[in-house]
Amino acid sequence: MANKLISIQTEPFSVETAIADVKAVSNGIGAVVTFLGIGRDISKGEVITDLNFEHYPGMAEKKLEDIRARALLNFNIIEMAILHRIGPIAIGEDIVLIVAASAHRNDAFMACEWAITELKRVTPIWKTETTSKGAVWVSQTP
Repeated sequence: MANKLISIQTEPFSVETAIADVKAVSNGIGAVVTFLGIGRDISKGEVITDLNFEHYPGMAEKKLEDIRARALLNFNIIEMAILHRIGPIAIGEDIVLIVAASAHRNDAFMACEWAITELKRVTPIWKTETTSKGAVWVSQTP
């Protein structure tokens, strides 16, 4: 089931399907926390007209698998899904989704927060934002 729970894809994903896939793992799940990253139209005071994401194929998926495995090991969670889109993304479209499930809410919140921070820190996915000044590579590190 892990490959269903980890994905880097060009097409939009379904938040509802990802949550259902995570919930299907166990009846012991009492809390599901999600993080949904969305393409916004302003960055550093500039209007963004286009977003594009590129990745290092194979390595990016490996990093997401590693983040999921470490979250399952280090947090008291039952399951986690991590989905990330690449290619051109329209303003307002979904970019990244993390779903963390646990018996109790606090564990899922902590795991979800850690996972998005770790994803931005270690995953070889890069973003360009196009403004009236041109295209700019954006650091994913918070």
